[in-house]
Amino acid sequence: MDETVNPVERKRKRKSPKKDDSTKQIRGSSLLLLGKFLSIGINLATQVMMVRYLSKADFGAWGYALAIVTFFQTICTLGLARSQTRFIPIYHEKEEYDKLFGTIALIIITIVSTSILIISAIFLAPELIAKLISGDSQPVSLLFIMVFLVPVDGIDRAMEGMFASFVNPKAIFFRKYILAPVLRLGVVVLLILMGSTVFFLAYGYLAASIIGVLIYIVSFYFMLKKEGLLPHLDLRNINIPAKEIFAFTIPLMTSDLLSVIMHTSDTLMLGYFHDTVGIASYQAILPAVRINKMVMTSFAFLFTPLAARLFAKNDTEGINDLYWRTAIWLAVLTFPMFALTFSLAEPVTLSLYGERYADSWVFLSMLGFAYYFNAALGFNGMTLKVIGKVRYIMYINLAAAVINIIGNLALIPPYGALGATISTAGTMIVHNILKQAGLKYLGGLRIFDMKYLSVYFLILGFGLGLFLMPLLFDIHPYIQFAIAGLLSFAVLRLCQEKLDVEATFPELLRLPFMDKILGVKRKS
Repeated sequence: MDETVNPVERKRKRKSPKKDDSTKQIRGSSLLLLGKFLSIGINLATQVMMVRYLSKADFGAWGYALAIVTFFQTICTLGLARSQTRFIPIYHEKEEYDKLFGTIALIIITIVSTSILIISAIFLAPELIAKLISGDSQPVSLLFIMVFLVPVDGIDRAMEGMFASFVNPKAIFFRKYILAPVLRLGVVVLLILMGSTVFFLAYGYLAASIIGVLIYIVSFYFMLKKEGLLPHLDLRNINIPAKEIFAFTIPLMTSDLLSVIMHTSDTLMLGYFHDTVGIASYQAILPAVRINKMVMTSFAFLFTPLAARLFAKNDTEGINDLYWRTAIWLAVLTFPMFALTFSLAEPVTLSLYGERYADSWVFLSMLGFAYYFNAALGFNGMTLKVIGKVRYIMYINLAAAVINIIGNLALIPPYGALGATISTAGTMIVHNILKQAGLKYLGGLRIFDMKYLSVYFLILGFGLGLFLMPLLFDIHPYIQFAIAGLLSFAVLRLCQEKLDVEATFPELLRLPFMDKILGVKRKS
């Protein structure tokens, strides 16, 4: 036996077969959640500074160019960034190292090749892009700079997925939640101090992204070395499982395309039917509303690899437990963000962006509800992918895309940003209901776990109460925020038994007074 693999094999043998995978997933995600909390504050500060400094026309042009870049970023990976967290853990578990490294090679080659085609097309045919924006050339000029974010971001997401596949949240924590937000904040601070233009912002974001990717690549090399995988790397015997991966991935690209359609087509149509000022009113609130994905994104990095390992063992009940235990944590931990973006959307919008964006609170509230609806029901789409229900996902993604496009075409011309919001929020809710139904009727999983029903009723009651409160009483916004904080604490306290805190996070009980805060009795 090759002595170089003995440490890894011994480590694997020491793992208990009875290890609670859902507890492991939630604990591992806690580091990413902490990082997300740190980064959300930095990113939100960056966004607020940017919105307040730039004119609405400049910010709208920035948002339009960024929407096009986001569209191409989705295409450049051909869906591989999503599927790698399924295939790499499976190949690792089966010790098929030739396919493991072949998968990594396939991802990098795909990103580089498609990015070259995209960048070439932008520079060879800029007039096609110019026809999509109403009477303003600034977004096209910004696009010539920002299009280089396509390959950089593609590699960044690929590296992120690889670290998640090997359950290494520390690297993701530093790169994604500390370094990237700080670098972008630095760019915006320099923008303001130098009194520069939106073009400086574009160059700065590109430079910050390149620095982050270089750090990721170096860290990935040392991770492979630490895991004992480098001795298995043989370039002559790499097996690129392109057929196997693309057969799974290409249909799932509909998920990526649906996301782009819902969050990019609305911006592009606003630019075509209206102007960059309308884009700014809609784009300004998107970073705030997306904090509802904060907890979900943090848990997602480790959910898919663990679910894939359970699927490889044919452990359906284990997937059920992992799914619903994770879903209830998502619902409870995301409630504070739901309270701010749905129930208290108006004071939040005015506090962050000022009177220029006063009308945008309606967009924030509607999208806040839709985002939380998705988060509170857990990783239904990811679970369907892991258990191989690819065709169903493709069908419902195509259906949702059609609904969204029709909604945008019907509502954006007469109603502008409000129409875009109604179409996007409605599509998100319908699509999530279809995914949830698929768990039951195609996956054999529980469509809903009734033991958690009381948690959802509690959250719904508190959320509606906060929403109606300023309509019934004249209450200062700061008092509303304080009440939202108290209700968030109440949700955590009242749901602690369902969360099973002492089993999932026993380390929390070691902190002073934490047992009293959570209402949990210390075990002797």
